[in-house]
Amino acid sequence: MEELVIRDADVVDGSGGPSYRADVVVDRGRIVSIVQEAAAAGCQRPKARRELDAEGLVLSPGFVDMHAHSDLALLRDPDHSAKAAQGVTLEVLGQDGLSYAPVDDRTLGEVRRAIAGWNGPGDDIDFDWRSVGEYLDRLDRGVAVNAAYLIPQGTVRALVVGWEDREATPAELDRMRALVAEGLEQGAVGLSSGLTYTPGMYARDAELTELCRVVAQYGGYYCPHHRSYGAGALEAYEEMVALTREAGCALHLAHATMNFGVNRGRAPELLSLLDKALDEGADISLDTYPYTPGCTTLVALLPSWASEGGPEAVLARLADDATAERIRHHLEVVGADGCHGVPVEWETIEISGVGEPALAGHVGRTVRETADARGEEPWTTARRLLLEDRLGTTILQHVGHEENVRAIMRHRVHTGGSDGILRGSKPHPRAYGTFPHYLGHYVRELGVLSLEECVAHLTSRPAARLRLPDRGLVREGYRADLVLFDPETVAAGSTFEEPRTPPTGIPHVLVDGRFVIEDGRRTDVLAGRAVRRTP
Repeated sequence: MEELVIRDADVVDGSGGPSYRADVVVDRGRIVSIVQEAAAAGCQRPKARRELDAEGLVLSPGFVDMHAHSDLALLRDPDHSAKAAQGVTLEVLGQDGLSYAPVDDRTLGEVRRAIAGWNGPGDDIDFDWRSVGEYLDRLDRGVAVNAAYLIPQGTVRALVVGWEDREATPAELDRMRALVAEGLEQGAVGLSSGLTYTPGMYARDAELTELCRVVAQYGGYYCPHHRSYGAGALEAYEEMVALTREAGCALHLAHATMNFGVNRGRAPELLSLLDKALDEGADISLDTYPYTPGCTTLVALLPSWASEGGPEAVLARLADDATAERIRHHLEVVGADGCHGVPVEWETIEISGVGEPALAGHVGRTVRETADARGEEPWTTARRLLLEDRLGTTILQHVGHEENVRAIMRHRVHTGGSDGILRGSKPHPRAYGTFPHYLGHYVRELGVLSLEECVAHLTSRPAARLRLPDRGLVREGYRADLVLFDPETVAAGSTFEEPRTPPTGIPHVLVDGRFVIEDGRRTDVLAGRAVRRTP
């Protein structure tokens, strides 16, 4: 007898088609039978060792977080309710060009310092891997949800070229190509870049194109955090479209937003650009989070020249008064490339997390608010934070526009991604609320998307981008990564004031046919594994 029958569920199967009522039978991690209500009339209904009454609940495929920063959190926190409670059953890691494989001893330490604001310093992690395959093997020991991995281009460049702003030599480019190929052979699904983060931003288009040619050979995709989301954003999108078409590589645009005052109301221009490329045969998708503020590290705002050489070089420049004044001028007057070419507005920069406990009083306040309270200039406050927190400060950047958010989420190649940084005492609520916020706010309350459309955006579309042949739909033979939610009550509990409040209306989540959330509570099940690239 099979393990589980989910009885009388309203199945929204991820295809975008209409829902239907059915009994769904799960056994050994797979959906083995779907008996629709009409077909069940007059015949014996399926039975199993366990029966779950799903009356009033929607059954859908598990949600895929196409842009996650849980690279260490999955290892550090077996509970991982931040994502599991949202109905997320698969996360894509290795984002924005910086993560922890492939590395050697030198670059591991450098990367740990560089993205401590995203993931913490990692002092509580046993870094017993160096290659992409070894990292995926580490995930296979058991984690809360499944995870796929993108090879981080910035980490590859740090390993081969270092943190300097220069072109790679032919030999170095050959070595980078080999590392990308090796990571793809070991199971990575593609390549990511952070082209406003060092050292990835130092790569010219020709270098990126050559790496994308390797990705294309393996059927992966390129996922850039491109060179600007502010001034020159459209040109930056155009650059990525042209680059990947030249390389013959699929393109997935990370957190595809149009931010800052210069881009208010300009989402239709981006969508027109993408539609033209799609109609001409380009393979493009994108992800967004359903909020207006962004989230990054405070050090990421600095101009690229100030970040050259790695974290210790940055701290040395900040400690020098004359150099610090040059940095301030680029930030406040010129518009640093790290701040997307837009002069920084300190009233939009809210401190969301610090690594140094003595600095906790800054959290929840903008840089300008803290500066005004201390009677000093905002740059003085920001500089002190960077030095005293040793670049570990995370921020919310209140620079988005609701009309752009809604327009982009309606697009035919849109998928969902949280871009959730789980670290800090006041993280962005998207880390804990992205997927129920889509379903509760943008579907039920605003009607921006229908329920069936939205579920397709969060399930089958990302599964197709990842080329997963047995995930993303409620179909016989598919993996039993499933979520049951109440369409009348599902909502994000997380807010900017209380960002770690769990969602409501999601009582059950299954990974590989096993309950990781049951009756609204996290179980002790660790059914997640690495999801490797399909050859």
